Amino acid sequence: MRKSILLAAGLLFSVSSQAQLLDIIKSTVKTKTGVDLDNPSKTNSSATTTSTTTTPAKTSPVNLGNLTSTQISSGLKEALSLGVTDGVKKLALTDGFFKNEAVKILMPEKLRKIDTTLRSLGMGSLADEGVKLLNRAAEDAVTEAAPIFTKAITSMTITDAKNILLSNDNAATNYLQTKTQSQLFTAFQPKVKASLGKVGADTVWKNLITKYNTFTGQSVTTDLNEYVTTETINGVFKMVADKESGLRNTPAMRTTSILQKVFGAQDAK
Repeated sequence: MRKSILLAAGLLFSVSSQAQLLDIIKSTVKTKTGVDLDNPSKTNSSATTTSTTTTPAKTSPVNLGNLTSTQISSGLKEALSLGVTDGVKKLALTDGFFKNEAVKILMPEKLRKIDTTLRSLGMGSLADEGVKLLNRAAEDAVTEAAPIFTKAITSMTITDAKNILLSNDNAATNYLQTKTQSQLFTAFQPKVKASLGKVGADTVWKNLITKYNTFTGQSVTTDLNEYVTTETINGVFKMVADKESGLRNTPAMRTTSILQKVFGAQDAK
């Protein structure tokens, strides 16, 4: 009998100790993790709710859901065509380069010391005439750009168009520049050379450089054809980039339904 009592007491003590140990474990887990082992379903539900509210769904910066690939391609091609047409038209006018400070062709950097010297000798008007004629040559030559640009725009793929729409403000212009830069330079050089002769820029600059070399005893030379060709191309791309930026950021400039639809999709960026 005594043996049975002792065994029962031992068992009760063991159960009591285990219960105390379990209570300690539960308390420690709740303190460290916030999880209540006595009520796990409620805690898990709370944790799930918290996780859901703190992890927002990822969204695309541009909603293309309502646009077809054909619409995107058409919209980008129309935007580039407008930029080229408007840009070339404005630049080809008299003073299109010369009186537009954003694209005006200045005296070549290596010849700017000529400008300073000529002005100090009272020949500033000759230097001004030289710069003016560089711009006249660009205005005369710039129309050569249109057919080259048109070919590049026509060859734009649907993948190109999507990437351009989702990219930065001058992505379409950058695409066009990559596709046409070398072709433009090759096509422009003979036209610029002819234009330099047509407006008399080559004669004036030969006179300018000769006078400078005579007064200073130096032997300065420069390739005006290459310089004006490069600056003319840069001017065209500047005008196209301005047009693209306007279409992306100014809804009022989107004058057709396709421009409104395509560029309206990227307004939320």
